[in-house]
Amino acid sequence: MTSTGTQGPEVTYRARPRALLVAVAAAMAPTLIAPASAHAASKAGNRITVGSGETLELTATTTASRLTIAEGGVITVPDGYSLTLTVNGVETGARLAELTDGYGGVATAIAAGTYRGTIVLTVAEANDLAYSDLTFPFRQAIYVDADGVDESKSVPSDVRGGKVTDTAATNIQLLSNGEAFNGVYVTGGGTYTLTNPKIAFAGNGRCDFIGYGASVVGTGAGTTLVLDGATISNEGVVRTAVIADASAHVIVKNSTLHCADGTVPDEYPTAGTGDTRYMITVPWMLGLSGNVRTTNLLGASTKASYINSTISSEKWGALSVDGGSYCTLTAINSTIANTGGQGYGSYAIGNVTEHFLGCTFDVGDYALIHWGASAHYGDSTKAAVAALNTSLELGLTTAELKRLPVKSTEVNAGRFMVLWYAAGSVTIDGGTQVNTGKTAFMCKAVAGSLTVDGSQGAAINPGNGVIFQLMDTDRPSSVSVSGKPWKTETIGTYTEPTGSPTKSSTWVTTSAQSTDAMGTFTDIELKGDFYNSVRGGGTGNLQGQNLTLTFSGSTVEGVISATTAKHSVSTITSAEYREISEVTNTPGAVVNNGVLVTLGAGSTWTVTGTSYLSALTLASDAAIEAPSGKTATLTVNGTATAITPGTSYTGALTLTVA
Repeated sequence: MTSTGTQGPEVTYRARPRALLVAVAAAMAPTLIAPASAHAASKAGNRITVGSGETLELTATTTASRLTIAEGGVITVPDGYSLTLTVNGVETGARLAELTDGYGGVATAIAAGTYRGTIVLTVAEANDLAYSDLTFPFRQAIYVDADGVDESKSVPSDVRGGKVTDTAATNIQLLSNGEAFNGVYVTGGGTYTLTNPKIAFAGNGRCDFIGYGASVVGTGAGTTLVLDGATISNEGVVRTAVIADASAHVIVKNSTLHCADGTVPDEYPTAGTGDTRYMITVPWMLGLSGNVRTTNLLGASTKASYINSTISSEKWGALSVDGGSYCTLTAINSTIANTGGQGYGSYAIGNVTEHFLGCTFDVGDYALIHWGASAHYGDSTKAAVAALNTSLELGLTTAELKRLPVKSTEVNAGRFMVLWYAAGSVTIDGGTQVNTGKTAFMCKAVAGSLTVDGSQGAAINPGNGVIFQLMDTDRPSSVSVSGKPWKTETIGTYTEPTGSPTKSSTWVTTSAQSTDAMGTFTDIELKGDFYNSVRGGGTGNLQGQNLTLTFSGSTVEGVISATTAKHSVSTITSAEYREISEVTNTPGAVVNNGVLVTLGAGSTWTVTGTSYLSALTLASDAAIEAPSGKTATLTVNGTATAITPGTSYTGALTLTVA
């Protein structure tokens, strides 16, 4: 079956039985149902009018040249179907219900007003999708399953230009200024390719944990969705560009994706919610603001891959993994950015693996927020890219692989490169350059693991001179609420502890523990400080935590010490959200915050200020030095002790510079 859309695209679909979706001439009168007390909705020529208090039920797709809906007028369709309005090939008019209504604010209705032009009211088979205890009534321009495009679930009148077949769409344009309308929805294990699509959506979505209102969604085991040469520009609350879900693989190459913030509904809680059914703003406890992230990776073992592309968000986040498990996020020779001065490059949760090869990060706050992952930043060498092409089934041809230049990763972060909230690893190698406005690596009392190999030129350049900060969490908790559709509100408060920490009777500071935060540095020159300010003794349910650092063939110039950390404010609420992670340090003796340093072969530590450790090991050719004209001295448990290569020391260690 071949049909022609409003703007004249060539659209080729397979033939399918469709219960109600038959072509309807403009002159065919729709079914009208109105209350007995109301005037009947009317249709004259190509004009449709729905008066106040009137209900018009459409049982088939209908066209008109003018549509007028008075306040209180309603257009409905039978159960099992959805309604979408397009005017001149643009989805429009759809307005989401308020979040406070009994249905959870996920349904849409066509807003009152007068619409003129080429009007198509599409009655399509429903695509109702469950998330938690809510059901989201998806509407989409193109619905694709394993058999190809299903016109009965699609809105062909929103497809402008180009060609659509059962396996691919080329040079199409999708536009929407209504709410919660999706562009292309691919499911059921099929493979679909979008070449040079242009998608621009303005207006709010509702939930990016399922992709309600996203430009493109690839979902379901065996599903592969490829975007090549795409331009997607959205503006609206959680009006996401790309969603990968439920074990699908979404591959984006040679594309530009950008999402800008929208206007948050008035009924949404000022401080937001952590209830993922309703979460439409970034949790402020991350130290961020914003209401749209450009991508989201969901489900189990789902993959999203971005190649030679630009992915940017105004705030919140560019590349997100959330609500999934054992997913894989890959970016090769791509730019990841925030344009509004706040935000993250990527978010990692659920044992995700993230690969960044030859990428440029230009982000407001964090390159990575780490909730349990393995992340790698390196060069896009031919061998590394070819290996990922094979292992992840990226589908890059020999010619495409040859055209990709070898690049090093560059991280430019307004505040921090990594924020750890859960145990997991970060590896940096190749020629990766890390430039941060504040501390390079921020670890919130978890077993964060950092490995840096500088043999190919990798470098760490912290703006405030602090390379690694291990500290207690300063994240306020959510609180339960009643009488709202969301279960929690993020209205907690962080209060700075006072007084001295209590020495734990069980925590061991002089030897490595499985819960330590660890840093391993090889063949690199480092200039900056390393701090551990964890209080322990029961604070945050921690008896203690150590910072374990190993240097091999490296030089480090700075202070490495146990400290006391202090915020500039004593309490942090949503009003002070930018104070999260912002601390100053005062070096002091180890209590429950052990600092264990190993200077391996060929390593030198130039001590620039008093440093308090709990263990120090020196290889036979390692050295501890002081800046020119000064001398470094060591005391162990208060006794002056010679610094001797090939020796290990434990206890209360103090290195001073005179």
